[in-house]
Amino acid sequence: MRQRMPSAAKSCAPWLVLAGSLLPAFAYADDVAERLAENLQVNGQPMPVEQVSATPMEGIYHVRLESGESFYSNADGSHFLVGDLYQNADNGLVNLTEQSRNQERAAALAAIPESERVVFRGVEEPKATVVVFTDPTCPYCERLHETVPELNERGIAVHYLAFPRAGMGSGAANTLQQVWCSDNRSEAMNQAKEGQTIAAEASCDNPVADQYALGQALGVQGTPAIILPDGQMVPGFVPPERLVAMLGLEDE
Repeated sequence: MRQRMPSAAKSCAPWLVLAGSLLPAFAYADDVAERLAENLQVNGQPMPVEQVSATPMEGIYHVRLESGESFYSNADGSHFLVGDLYQNADNGLVNLTEQSRNQERAAALAAIPESERVVFRGVEEPKATVVVFTDPTCPYCERLHETVPELNERGIAVHYLAFPRAGMGSGAANTLQQVWCSDNRSEAMNQAKEGQTIAAEASCDNPVADQYALGQALGVQGTPAIILPDGQMVPGFVPPERLVAMLGLEDE
């Protein structure tokens, strides 16, 4: 006598078959990505690949280099495509490349300990934290810094990282190193923003050069560069009301 399949099992059966059929495809995509990462070359020279991952487009892979640059490649590495990949979703175009950049920024910043930042927070536990790449010679950085007390009052902590726009040989880089070498970094940052002289020497072991390099790798091109908690980068000065709205804190 043939046993009847339970109704629940019947409803799951197509999905089980589909899942089983997808497993080889995922494994194949992983194998291709691994081969690309190991063998990708230009002019016979291996490329400094950091990661290769599959995309929603069949046969197209996202390649990220150690420099932070990224592009797309076909399975054998014979053709490249530079630009952003969009999903044509029901609610409009979704920039998948920018979503990936946001995730990478968020992960990179999460790895920086608070001890290597200049932190401004209010008395209460912050509702949100933004990371800002800053330069003391930047007028819009000064303008943003003037709003920090208001942002703190509204529950937004501001964590500064160094980004001397003119490079590590600039006066701004020296000032930022003085800030990081100060016993009271927040007070030294206040002094730097106001153009005052900072007493500390720029001779301690400090992360300014590393943070500048990180900013370049993350796509920072000017200051201030505000990074939201989800990794989204907002270039330039943003008024407190707009930043509050972007963080979804209007009703809190």
